[in-house]
Amino acid sequence: MLIDTHCHLDAAEFAADRDLVAARARAAGVEAMVVPAVEYANFMDVLACRANYPGCHAALGIHPMYVARSRPDDLALMRAAVAQHQPVAIGEIGLDFFVPDFDAEGQEFYLSEQLKIARDFDLPVLLHIRRAQDRILKHLRRIKVKGGIAHAFNGSRQQADAFIGLGFKLGFGGAMTYPRATRLRELAATLPLEAIVLETDAPDMAPVFAARERNSPEYLPLIAQVLADLRGIGIADVAHATSANARAVLGALA
Repeated sequence: MLIDTHCHLDAAEFAADRDLVAARARAAGVEAMVVPAVEYANFMDVLACRANYPGCHAALGIHPMYVARSRPDDLALMRAAVAQHQPVAIGEIGLDFFVPDFDAEGQEFYLSEQLKIARDFDLPVLLHIRRAQDRILKHLRRIKVKGGIAHAFNGSRQQADAFIGLGFKLGFGGAMTYPRATRLRELAATLPLEAIVLETDAPDMAPVFAARERNSPEYLPLIAQVLADLRGIGIADVAHATSANARAVLGALA
């Protein structure tokens, strides 16, 4: 059995067949999935997934690419929602310095304030990181949180070790399946197995065998097989280890 630690099951891309997608994932051996919010406006959609689908867990947060659509008042509303609904993590939060015309100051304000919410509620965080590994590490050293997951990790080995040292697991998914992703595949093969969790980021970040298609949580076993092949171990070992890792870092899954 596998755990998808990052799946946007609430996304509009699944509106027509969400029930079927969830059922197919469960039939494929995905026993649990974490559905992270991206803005206050979709908190209820994420919570509805938790209510409607067995093994579905909610994370609440404001994504860096949704900062422009958010207001500082949303942070107080988020704090109240976390107290009421008890999510498994704060997320998806972070920094994205890849998108054009990014608002670094605004992103860092929302990241900092959401790390404080995670600290105050003793919750792990799900981190979105693009071209901002060291900047996020700086924030994590300043605002101590319980740990969490560096989603879609794509940093250096030194940065990986820094996140691990702060109590984080590293998320690997579809990007790892592309043969040309040599640096990422090297990390997947050589990092301590106890530092790795699996994810799809569905409907985004489709693996190589579904390139240019909608990604889906049912693909997680195939992603797990790629990790097993890269490490030269059996898929049962990958499933056992990564699921145990997910439960260790996201305590509510246990």
